[in-house]
Amino acid sequence: QVQLVESGGGSVQAGGSLRLSCAASGRTFSTNAMGWFRQAPGKEREFVAAIGWGGGVLNYADSVKGRFTISRDNAKNTMYLQMNSLTPEDTAVYYCNTYPPRVAYWGQGTRVTVSS
Repeated sequence: QVQLVESGGGSVQAGGSLRLSCAASGRTFSTNAMGWFRQAPGKEREFVAAIGWGGGVLNYADSVKGRFTISRDNAKNTMYLQMNSLTPEDTAVYYCNTYPPRVAYWGQGTRVTVSS
């Protein structure tokens, strides 16, 4: 069983940066591929980025390639999402989960608001 808590969201102007964190409890974090997902107002939740259990990047959504960087620290049971060059289209609630995601692991997410 894994419990996930996202943090680091906030309000930022276009062009700014934020770093999201996903703190995991449970002993299985280090053996799971993990991912970031987001849900914009009025839209379905979508994939953002994924990372393998060993730290190798698996994939990015086309919309964030070159701007976002996913990473993890298994010693700290934490995953990160560095977001640069943010645009209003990045406004969403961001969630972490295993990759592929499991229904039972969705948390509250962390809200990111980008103003133009």
